[in-house]
Amino acid sequence: MNAHPVATTAAPSIAPTIAPTADALPEPRLLDLDWPHVFRPGSSDRPVLLMLHGTGGNEQEIAGLADALDPAAAVLAPRGRVSEGGLTRWFRRHAEGVFDVDDVVRRAGELAKFIAWARHRYDLGERRIVAVGFSNGANIALATALLHPESADRVVAFSGMFPLDDRSVSGDLSRSEVLLLNGRSDPMAPLPSVTRLVSVLTSHGAEVEQELRDGGHGITATDAAAAASWLARHP
Repeated sequence: MNAHPVATTAAPSIAPTIAPTADALPEPRLLDLDWPHVFRPGSSDRPVLLMLHGTGGNEQEIAGLADALDPAAAVLAPRGRVSEGGLTRWFRRHAEGVFDVDDVVRRAGELAKFIAWARHRYDLGERRIVAVGFSNGANIALATALLHPESADRVVAFSGMFPLDDRSVSGDLSRSEVLLLNGRSDPMAPLPSVTRLVSVLTSHGAEVEQELRDGGHGITATDAAAAASWLARHP
C-alpha cells in the first residue's frame, strides 16, 4: 500500500534498557540518540496512530495504512532498529517464530520511551495513542502493551502472536483495549499462540476483541475495515 505523503523527522533514539517501570522512564527531553520516524499531526480531536511496520517494511509504507483506518488521525511511525539480513525489524529472533525474548523486553522498553518522547516533542498532551502493528510490528506493540500499559493501552494487531514466550506478565491491564486480527491458517502467527495471547490479556483485565478469518499472514481489506470500525467505536 502506498504511503501517504508525510514529513520525515529524526527523533532522539533511546539507550538500551531492560524492562523499565513507568517510574524508571527518563524525562523525554533527555533522550539524545537518533530514531528516524515520520509524523503527521492530523486533527486535534482524533487519536494518534502509532504505526509499526513488519519485517522488511519501513515507516513510510506503514504510514499509508493509517489512511484506511482513520484519515483524520495523527500518524506517528518510527522505524524498527534491528537489522536481520538487511531487513528492518523491531527485535531479534533465533528462528522463525522463536523470539529472543530478552531483546523483545529491551525493545519494548525503548518503544515506551520513544512514545514518551514523541508526546513531549509534538505536544500531544492527553491525546490517545493507538499502537497499530503488522506482524513483527504487531508483536512489539503487544509486548509494549503487556509490559508498559501506561505507554500503550490501546492496540490494533494485524497477524500478531504472544511475544513473550515463557515470561510471566504481572501488570494491571484493566485500562487496555486490544483488537486482534488473524488468519486461521497463519504459520507465522499460529493460533495456539494467539489463543494464549487472548488468555493472558483477558486474565490481566484487558478488553479484547478478536477477528479470525480464513487464510494466512497479511492484512486483507476485511481486516482493515474491521480495524477502522473498531477505532470508530473506541473514540
